[in-house]
Amino acid sequence: MKQAFKSLGRYFTADWYEKLRFIFIAIILVNTISIFEGYWWEETYAIVYYTLFAAAAIDVLLPLRNRYFKLILQLCAAILITTQLARMDWLVASPQRWEEWIWWLQAHFVQLNPYIWISAAMLLLHVLFGIWTTTRTRMVGFVGVSILVLTIADSFTPIWLWDEVGMVVFIGLLWLVASHMSRLKREHPNSWKELIEYPLQLIMPIALVLAVLMTVGLNMPSISPILQDPYTIWKEAKGEQVQVFLGDKGADSVTPGSTGNASSGYSRSDEELGGGFEYDYSPMMTVTTSHRSYWRGESKNFYTGTGWVEVKVEQADEGNMLVRKGEPLSSLEAPPLAGTTDINQIVTMIRKDAYPVLFAATPLSRVNWIENEEAPMPTGIVWVPNVSELRVLNWSIKNRIYPKTYSVTSSVPVLDEELLKKAKAGWTDQGAAERNSHYLQLPDTLPNRVKQLAKEVTAEATNDYDKAKLLETYLRLNFNYNNKPDESKLTGSTADFVDQFLFELKEGYCDYFSTSMAVMARSLGLPTRWVKGFAPGVLPANDFGPPTEFREDINPSGAGTYTVRNSDAHSWVEIYFEGFGWLPFEATSGFSFPYTFAEEEMEALPETGTDSEEATESVKTESKSNARIWAWISVGFLAVVAAAWLFVNRDKLIAFIRKLRHGSYTSNDRIVLETQKLLRICKKRGMEREEHETLREAVMRWSQSQKRLRDDFKTVLDRFEQAKYSPIMATNEDADRFVLKVKSLIDQLR
Repeated sequence: MKQAFKSLGRYFTADWYEKLRFIFIAIILVNTISIFEGYWWEETYAIVYYTLFAAAAIDVLLPLRNRYFKLILQLCAAILITTQLARMDWLVASPQRWEEWIWWLQAHFVQLNPYIWISAAMLLLHVLFGIWTTTRTRMVGFVGVSILVLTIADSFTPIWLWDEVGMVVFIGLLWLVASHMSRLKREHPNSWKELIEYPLQLIMPIALVLAVLMTVGLNMPSISPILQDPYTIWKEAKGEQVQVFLGDKGADSVTPGSTGNASSGYSRSDEELGGGFEYDYSPMMTVTTSHRSYWRGESKNFYTGTGWVEVKVEQADEGNMLVRKGEPLSSLEAPPLAGTTDINQIVTMIRKDAYPVLFAATPLSRVNWIENEEAPMPTGIVWVPNVSELRVLNWSIKNRIYPKTYSVTSSVPVLDEELLKKAKAGWTDQGAAERNSHYLQLPDTLPNRVKQLAKEVTAEATNDYDKAKLLETYLRLNFNYNNKPDESKLTGSTADFVDQFLFELKEGYCDYFSTSMAVMARSLGLPTRWVKGFAPGVLPANDFGPPTEFREDINPSGAGTYTVRNSDAHSWVEIYFEGFGWLPFEATSGFSFPYTFAEEEMEALPETGTDSEEATESVKTESKSNARIWAWISVGFLAVVAAAWLFVNRDKLIAFIRKLRHGSYTSNDRIVLETQKLLRICKKRGMEREEHETLREAVMRWSQSQKRLRDDFKTVLDRFEQAKYSPIMATNEDADRFVLKVKSLIDQLR
């Protein structure tokens, strides 16, 4: 036993530097792949981690000189790890012939995609760098490139990677020390023998210095990182910031008048508005909706002169209720006079932030489910009808318990402008008017010229609705949108945010426009609240045109899945009209709220233009028409020729397609493969095959709960058993019919 330990010790000390080198390479690669955070699944990371460490373990532990034999073992380990962690659906059927073994292996190999390729790529990098980093120069180059990749990714993505950078630096320093010691042993063996007589004195100072450097580097967030990529160093030397293209790191607010700029996004504090911001185009959530809308968040009721705060008033908790799945949410108002339109939405959060509210079109009428249809409703969400908010309780926010996905239904009031012009902005009931008087609050310090301007703008209005629309139009047409308003225009003669915007800056972004409209509307006696949330976002480019363009003529309702980014963060105004409730108004230049209007008959457009103009247009139209006719004739001729060629060569074409799709599979092989595909789909639908069951027993059991599919299951089962166990070969037509039958059965299982 003692001799065995000595032999083992000699093995590990013989090539100790080579063994350490492979360990260092694996650790550096593990840290470098952190740049794929948000793109790789957890299973992918687990497979890569285990593969790299298994490869390093084989290099270190196995006394094999043959590099190729080690590589074979590492490949086998990678395949074994991938099959264990990729959540494969193993096929129970046992292959009997070599052809069956081929499709059996292919059926399993397909399930390893793309994990096996990523695992193989990382293993290849480990092996190649192990072969290449044999000199100190190459070793420094490998470490330097890894650090450069991490620092660039840290600058341009929302991922914090300085821990990984610190680890790579730490490993690089260890590697340098080990390289120096290996060189000392090789070139000065006597000095090396003297050093290793005192191993503790040799190792402790090195470990202590590296540990102190590592600890200081990773635990002093108040000091900016010294190590940065060249582009960041160059930009910051010019006094500029690096634009984060794939996300933001949470810059939240900037004091007005400061030189810095915040990133766009849903603000946490609105007490002091102003300053500028940088656009952050990182996605925040997706909303699959039946109608295009704004996604409302919170509202504020008290204007301080510099921003907004929420002041709790008496009876503010009236009607508050814990949300119950599928049950109607309480409302303090009667149904709108012109009716409502239901908007169904599924919101899926992309960011991991916890917000104080759930976002949705307003007003909400029902919460269908949270997380998934089967999950119980969480207790941390409350409906507050007084402010039309679906609030997340504070303990949920502190613990970052925020739904990843949820489904809600909103009942949006239909706008009938004729009825609105007859409606009063406010409450005719004296008690209700007193309870909601805070929606008319204005600070005593508000300059009088703001009120005077509101009166001048709305002088021609004869009703409250027209007053609101005139204010909205005035702000949209007379002020410019600018995410970085020039605050050098401020004279210091006024401290009021709205007054500064209307009379000095005359440019700004949504907070400037919406706050100004809210304050001007309140000065006219229109009850108003300030709202923040998100603009609709964009549809995918392959749905209804470019992602920046909404085509109402193609998609009138705006149904689809919208990607909502931090750059879509927005604020607007709601004004209360009796008989309609709180209605949104969009005062910001360049934005348009997607209202639902009462149906009206479209008036015929009057005919305009002189005879000469009509003649000219007629000639142009005729020439264009002739050109189109010849173009269509040419296209039609080519289509006829192509169709004729396809008809003549149809047998060859069908044979080619079948060969392309199915390769060397026989018809029986195709039937067996399609059956295995059906079994995997059944498993995902909860119909699992027990270990002790034959396929026939499992199918018969499933047929008890899926009686409408009993005959289809029986047909598939009979045809599978014939193809699997009978020597009779099915025809291509039989296989094609079987594929269609399986496809139909899968569609019915969804």
